Amino acid sequence: MASIFSKIINGELPGRFVWKDDDVVAFLTISPVTQGHTLVVPRQEVDQWQDVDGELFAKVSDVARTVGRAVRSAFDAPRAGLLIAGLEVPHLHLHVFPAYDMSDFDISKADPSPKPESLDEAASRIRNALRAQGDGQFVAE
Repeated sequence: MASIFSKIINGELPGRFVWKDDDVVAFLTISPVTQGHTLVVPRQEVDQWQDVDGELFAKVSDVARTVGRAVRSAFDAPRAGLLIAGLEVPHLHLHVFPAYDMSDFDISKADPSPKPESLDEAASRIRNALRAQGDGQFVAE
């Protein structure tokens, strides 16, 4: 059975994408710890991060680094947080988010009901930041 992330990637469920390439996508989570919280996900379904092919993991990590620069810039954050939790969806994903202090790393404090306007604004800001840093060819419209 396809993961919820595969359903989002395949367009069966809605998603606010900020990045798309042949191997990796990035879209906003529906439960952000901070505005701009983005999930970087390989198109290939892999449950455990330790089981992913090294080349694909490097690609996912590289996209996460690129998105991290964009979220830090878009939200004027001192840091971009990066987490691999993997408990909520059995499909490898890296959490990338603007981080202002250590409490932002607590996924259990994520907002379960963010305003759609806030998510739309965050996606727009990240897309603009990705374009500004020269990654426009991968920006999802």
